[in-house]
Amino acid sequence: MQADIRHVADGVHLVHGSNTNWVILTEGDAVTLVDTGYPGDRERVLASLAAVGSSPEAVTAVLVTHAHNDHLGSAEYFSSVYGTPVLTHAAEVPHARRDFLHQVSVGRVLRNAWRPGVLPWSVHALRSGGTAHVPVAEPRAFPVEGALDLPGRPVPVHTPGHTDGHCAFHLPRAGVVISGDGLVGGHPTSRVTGPQLLPVMFDRERGAALASLDVFEGLSGDVLVPGHGPVHRGSVREAARRARELAG
Repeated sequence: MQADIRHVADGVHLVHGSNTNWVILTEGDAVTLVDTGYPGDRERVLASLAAVGSSPEAVTAVLVTHAHNDHLGSAEYFSSVYGTPVLTHAAEVPHARRDFLHQVSVGRVLRNAWRPGVLPWSVHALRSGGTAHVPVAEPRAFPVEGALDLPGRPVPVHTPGHTDGHCAFHLPRAGVVISGDGLVGGHPTSRVTGPQLLPVMFDRERGAALASLDVFEGLSGDVLVPGHGPVHRGSVREAARRARELAG
């Protein structure tokens, strides 16, 4: 299965899956994988690793921005088959274990079905495993503050709101911010393009999601690599400001 891969900076590859993105950070023969798409994206994930000259065995860790099914899809696969550690924010660990599920409900989607794009998106999400049970058996919290000792040296940045433990990842040396769903570049249910928050129905706590835009404004970088939509080239600070304006 062909993977749609965009080289966005040295050692940083954005991969467009089926309505969601993941990121491959390469350093020599080793790889950090940020998110894993829907459960139905597994073959695309594996193909994307091969396309950048890597393999599942080379993945030193899977980093999870947040534990929604369209980002967590194959995390347990890497853990159980290859022994790959799955790391996320401490507040997201029980979510990844599925001690609870904070994800948009089918009922809420149906109540928003009149909005443009919602029905086609929901059909795709169901077909891709959006409601599947995909817990990670042993997710781990990030072991240290600051840069992780992994390819790309990503720095976790807590940006709650979409979920309680949502994290972005800052790559200061590359000038890149991997923003997950805290700040996206587009979505099938959105009628606007460019940096924005997801539609309200997807956020756990909208007020916190808005407050996290202040965090994004404080991150240096000129490349935004989102969980949905295309890469944004330009000031991350300005991208966060635009998202706030649109939300307002």
